[in-house]
Amino acid sequence: MTQLVECVPNFSEGNNQEVRVWRRRGAPSMSLPCAHGEHPPCPSSVPTGEHPRMGALDVCPFIPVRGVSMDECVLCAQAFGRRLAEELHVPVYLYGQAARTAGRRTLPAIRAGEYEGLPEKLKQAEWAPDFGPSSFVPSWGATVTGARKFLIAFNINLLSTKEQAHRIALNLREQGRGKDQPGRLKKVQGIGWYLDEKNLAQVSTNLLDFEVTGLHTVYEETCREAQELSLPVVGSQLVGLVPLKALLDTAAFYCHKENLFVLEEEQRIRLVIHRLGLDSLAPFNPKGVICSLYCQEAMKLPRSTPEERSSQVAALQEGLRQAVSVPLALAETVSSLWPVLQELALCGNLACLSDLQVAAKALEMGVFGAYFNVLINLKDGTDDAFKGQIHQRISSLLQEAQAQAASVLDSLAARGE
Repeated sequence: MTQLVECVPNFSEGNNQEVRVWRRRGAPSMSLPCAHGEHPPCPSSVPTGEHPRMGALDVCPFIPVRGVSMDECVLCAQAFGRRLAEELHVPVYLYGQAARTAGRRTLPAIRAGEYEGLPEKLKQAEWAPDFGPSSFVPSWGATVTGARKFLIAFNINLLSTKEQAHRIALNLREQGRGKDQPGRLKKVQGIGWYLDEKNLAQVSTNLLDFEVTGLHTVYEETCREAQELSLPVVGSQLVGLVPLKALLDTAAFYCHKENLFVLEEEQRIRLVIHRLGLDSLAPFNPKGVICSLYCQEAMKLPRSTPEERSSQVAALQEGLRQAVSVPLALAETVSSLWPVLQELALCGNLACLSDLQVAAKALEMGVFGAYFNVLINLKDGTDDAFKGQIHQRISSLLQEAQAQAASVLDSLAARGE
């Protein structure tokens, strides 16, 4: 079985929600897209926004996906943190399962005080970083890395103010308003914010363990809180990937609650999309966000006869093709954005210099992650012609991204001198 670890670096960008999240999957031994002996271009001060953050590369967790233990992910986090600190000379903290002390187990505990509080925090012996210097680096801040279970980013839409959404988040999240006022939902983090571009607020949550608190529980409790404030809930949003089981658990909840008889898995997922309003902000494509859906379907096929086994192999190969198509489509989308970024680098407002620099590296990082995601899925393919064609295309897109990012940075550097 191919080993698979998911790495999810979060970059501070300064745009409303201001944290850009990339997902990258590969074997534990794969090198990480961190540093090459120099500081990557980062804002002169880490952007402020709605999302808590303490560094340009704010957090970079490692999650076991297939054939990998949590202990191996801890080793990945330690190796990454050590390398990042050594190459960039920045402070790095370990959290989650990689934490060396109980006080650093949760991300909010380490982030307390955020970027603005780092200069004083680093002077305290109890907050000496696990790797790197105890000195403040204005252009970077600090990075947190660690190992954790699969996290689901789930946002519920409200026609309300940011303050009303945040009030609901405080009532629900496990941390609540502090030690004396805990929230109701275990293994849930939350914050309220406003999306100007959508003209609505969101209760933005992270489900740290969906088997403790599921999507349906978070949604229903948010609806109950909103009703008490006479506020309408207008759908929800999943950010990134979600385990198939999390959606099926939610389907089971609504089938039981409403006494529904729905057997087919595809129809159960459709029920969840409708009940949670997952397509309220954008079309929701289950096959683009549900982990292992293609191959799980193929593995359920009968294989008693040679014909059935042959059909299962064909289905698995089709599943791999579909799995390849998602990261490849992301890389293709990034390719279409380079001309716009190049123009902004030449003519854009220099007050946005650091934003454009981070954008160039973020786009490059997205293609970097897509490249290795494609390769890991191609590995089990049997169609050599298809593998060769896709490998050539994704390699070309990666080379383009690296060249375009370097060109944008050169243009900005020349204008900034």
